[in-house]
Amino acid sequence: MQQVPLPMRKLLGSVFGCVLVLGLMGCGASPHLVKRGQMHMGTLVFLTAVAPDEQIAHDAVQKGFDEIHRLEEILSTWIPESELSRINAGAGRTAVAVSPETMEVLAKSIEMDRLTEGGFNIAIGPAVEAWNVSREGRIPTQEELDAVRPLLHLENLLLDKESRMVFLRKPGMRVDIGGIGKGYAADLAAHVMQQAGATAGVVAISGDIKTFGRMPDGERFVFGIHHPRQEGALLGQLELEDEAVSTAGDYQRYFMKDGVRYHHILDPQTLQPARASQSVTVVAKEGVLADGLDTGIFVMGPEKGMALIESLDGVEGVIVGEDGEVYISSGLKERFLLNDQ
Repeated sequence: MQQVPLPMRKLLGSVFGCVLVLGLMGCGASPHLVKRGQMHMGTLVFLTAVAPDEQIAHDAVQKGFDEIHRLEEILSTWIPESELSRINAGAGRTAVAVSPETMEVLAKSIEMDRLTEGGFNIAIGPAVEAWNVSREGRIPTQEELDAVRPLLHLENLLLDKESRMVFLRKPGMRVDIGGIGKGYAADLAAHVMQQAGATAGVVAISGDIKTFGRMPDGERFVFGIHHPRQEGALLGQLELEDEAVSTAGDYQRYFMKDGVRYHHILDPQTLQPARASQSVTVVAKEGVLADGLDTGIFVMGPEKGMALIESLDGVEGVIVGEDGEVYISSGLKERFLLNDQ
């Protein structure tokens, strides 16, 4: 896990494209700040809670971890008994009864697909697997990609919200909410932490961060965006308050062949790695929105992606185009401090 120091700050964690830093506290500072890390959802999760009492802060952090674990049991495709695994196992055969949380995150996923003009697609897993980017990596043939294409159409994902039943029409289809689920979990974990008495805090799950309130010294939480082409460097930083942030980049999972970078963010239209962006960072009030939008906007590219960001209330973003040009949304121009390149 790469760490990038910032002057006069204490680093909380560095997670794929995101660096979160906390202001330094003196001994005996009140209110109290507690931060801990645990493994969940296949990654190291950092939770930070600010509360008037140290025990309340500890309890809030624990309840946040418990909530993330609960959601992982429901939503992880790596757990055979999870609701998503049962949906995938029933593809083409049977509908599956699901919890309100599964129904909500699937509905949000369909909405992200619509907003990003198909750039975000939770059914794209068979194509990603053909590329094998998360392991040694390989370039599939066009015939292989064409063979899985019929499995990627989201109109074959049927949601009956009234009865809370989910059905995949085609055998071999499967859904994976890895591109939106961490942001969703961060939202719910932040909510239970507040219910437990935390007055401020941070949930950081891989590249997805959700904040609420302010630091004990009254400062906002500081977020740094990793530079997509300079290892160990920051592109810039911004302050967050009651906001979520998520970053998608072509430097997170990739392999190189003949000087070409092949990464895990595929264009659902071509089933090839999307080439219009190097990284996309989205700031929104909800983690599920920031998480779902960053991947879809990465596929859309800077021009269409920034137009979408500007059209949505409460959403801001930073896009690094394929040529390294940095695009900053109007609402972040005064908040985002771009480092000297």
